[in-house]
Amino acid sequence: MANHKSALKRIRANESKRLRNRYQHKSTRTMIKNLRLATDKTIVVDLYKKVSSALDKLAKKNIIHKNKAENQKSKLAKLANKLAA
Repeated sequence: MANHKSALKRIRANESKRLRNRYQHKSTRTMIKNLRLATDKTIVVDLYKKVSSALDKLAKKNIIHKNKAENQKSKLAKLANKLAA
């Protein structure tokens, strides 16, 4: 166990950040799932904008790797374009 006050505080801070990151990551995965299941053109376009933004935020905060975010955005863009056509 930690012996210093600052170490105890760091443990608390890390746990709260971990929970926040986990929530954001899981929420984004749910948004991606909803986008893949959507069939209406307008809904897909709207959802793609939100998902793309969420992936960029996750990558910016190093919750996921930036290349993973770009790869997912690329795949979802192909899906959205295919549905729009």
